[in-house]
This record gives sequence, C-alpha cells and structure tokens, in this order.
Amino acid sequence: MADQAPTLPPSGERPDASFTEVDAGGGGRFPPRGRPVINGINRIGLWSLYIKEVRRFLKVQTQTIWAPAVTTLLFLVIFSVALGRGDREVLGVNFPTFVAPGLIAMAMMQNGFANSSFSLLSGKIQGTIIDLLMPPLSEGELMTGIVGAAVTRSLAVGFVVALAMLLYPGVSLAMAHPWAVAWFGLMGAGMLAILGLMASIWAEKFDHNAAVTNFVIAPLSMLSGTFYVIENLHGVFQVISRANPFFYVISGFRYGFLGQSDIGDATHVAWAALGLLAFNALLAAIAYRLLKSGWKIKS
Repeated sequence: MADQAPTLPPSGERPDASFTEVDAGGGGRFPPRGRPVINGINRIGLWSLYIKEVRRFLKVQTQTIWAPAVTTLLFLVIFSVALGRGDREVLGVNFPTFVAPGLIAMAMMQNGFANSSFSLLSGKIQGTIIDLLMPPLSEGELMTGIVGAAVTRSLAVGFVVALAMLLYPGVSLAMAHPWAVAWFGLMGAGMLAILGLMASIWAEKFDHNAAVTNFVIAPLSMLSGTFYVIENLHGVFQVISRANPFFYVISGFRYGFLGQSDIGDATHVAWAALGLLAFNALLAAIAYRLLKSGWKIKS
C-alpha cells in the first residue's frame, strides 16, 4: 500500500542502515537495548577518572603533598634530638639515617589512605557519587582509577619527603637495594590505597573515616618499627609487631636503603615481599566484591 511505504530522503537515497538499531529482522550497527557496547577495558573512561582524581589532589598540593613533607621532617627533628643524641647508632648507621626511610614509607602510606578514602565518601556526603556510578565504568576500572591516583599521590609525597630528608644534617639516603625501595614502596602505597577505598565504602560521614585513621591507621603506622627495631621489645610484642603488615612495609623499605632490617636476611625479605603481594591481592579482591555488591553505595 502506498500510504505504508517508507519515506525516502529528497535525494532518493535510502536511509543508512548502519545507524539503525538491530532488530529481529535487521542488521544495523547499534546493539539491542541492554547489551553492553564496551566489552573490553574502557581505557578512555579509566584514564579520565584517574586524571580527575590526580587533578583533585594537585589542586590543593600545598595541603596534600608539601604539608606532609614538613610534618615528616618535624618528626625526624624531634625523634633525632630525643633519641639520637650522643651519636647513637641503629643497625650500624646513625639514628637519623635509620629513621628516615621509615618516615618516608609512613608518609607515603598515610597519604595514600587519605586520598582514596576521600573519593567515594565525599561523593556520598555531597550527593555527587552518581558521577562515579553513572559512567560506563566497571567495578574493576573504578577501583583501578581511584587506587592508581592514590598511589600516584603516595609516590609524589615520598619523593618530596625524601628531598626534605636530604636537608637534614647527617641523613644518607644511599640505596643498597633499589628493587626493595621500589617494591615495598609500591606495595605499601597500594595496600593503604585499597584500605582507604574500603573505608570510604563503609563510612557514612567524615567522622567514620577519621575514626579509622586515628584508631587503626595511625597506631599501626607508629607501632610498625618506624622509630625502633623490634629486637628491643618483649617477645610477646615482637610477635604482635610481626603480625602487623605495616611492619613489613617499613622494614622492607628500610632494607632497600640500609641493606639490612629487622625482618631478617635477604631470604626473609624476599618472603616478606611475596607475602605483601598476596595480602594486597586479597584486599583488592575484597574491595572489588564490595564495589560489585553496591553495599552502602547503591543502596
């Protein structure tokens, strides 16, 4: 029938079928509704999220990067004066050289946690979390973007803190094992970035996040052997210290600079490196499942 014939464009050409949706009898380019279009990794979306998170902490870099360097340098000055007087040596080096790597690693971990723990929490409180949930990003891509930006901040803080340490008299940051510095630095930053993401999923207000920081992260950091060797502790407290994953990050990072640590010899350090990798993989799997379930995010 003439009234049911499709209307042709003025030029007499038929519509381009490649711009029609696939239906039961057609072969257009668009997939049916509900079928995912991006089957691989959304590289553009992942990169955009990563850059957004990096620009967020760079916009206030005085607070997020330079302030931790000043705070850590004050720690070095105070503990060096209080505990390092009289040319005290620990592990064969002067006290400032001993404590400097631990302070660098501690600053990296704390700032990695602070960065990732703010991302989802601020969105939940301000009502802008939809900006993270609506884009075509999978849970793995969302986690990778947030954790990657937190690790980037950790590395930036570690570099700035190391420069600040070099200004202190008597501190040497010569690396005996560069691989250990890189490995344990990345493992520590990644571990705290994932823990920060998990904390932001659980927290409903900034007080919850501050509670995790003050009652979990700060004590584990301070009691990780940053300012002492665990051989000076009672046997029970040595066992407790060895159950602290922060201890292996601090001691392994220090091993990269000094060539020795209270973990043990090179074999024990290698086992600690593999153990941190397995622990981070476990944390990543838990964080992924939390994001996948939508617990306290989509509900």
